[in-house]
Amino acid sequence: MERIETSPDPYEPYLLSQGISAGGFLFISGQAGYGDDGRIVAGGFRAQGEQAFANLDRALRAGGSDLAHVVKVTIFVTDMANFQAVVDLRRKFFRAPYPADSIVEVKGLYTPEAAIEIEAVAVPASEA
Repeated sequence: MERIETSPDPYEPYLLSQGISAGGFLFISGQAGYGDDGRIVAGGFRAQGEQAFANLDRALRAGGSDLAHVVKVTIFVTDMANFQAVVDLRRKFFRAPYPADSIVEVKGLYTPEAAIEIEAVAVPASEA
């Protein structure tokens, strides 16, 4: 088992790993729409979603993978009214065959400003 680290790592103070590589898979912790300063980006749901996907890609690359090698995502949203925006984001960042996916509406995320969080399971790019 190996820890996946990014720089910056906003999860460090909370005793979380950005991800773990184990058993031939990468398990990436939920990535929200935070910038390098650790604060949620301005611009609403779509801007947060774009940043969350960028953060997910950064964590995947730190583990030797990327968005093209994601096999499963779970996307948490605080308002299912953003479902079509999630579909649009998936279309922008993933290609066929699209990863397995669960989209779940939750009451809240780690901060009241966060509207989306994405966790993923991927294979290393070298094993695809």
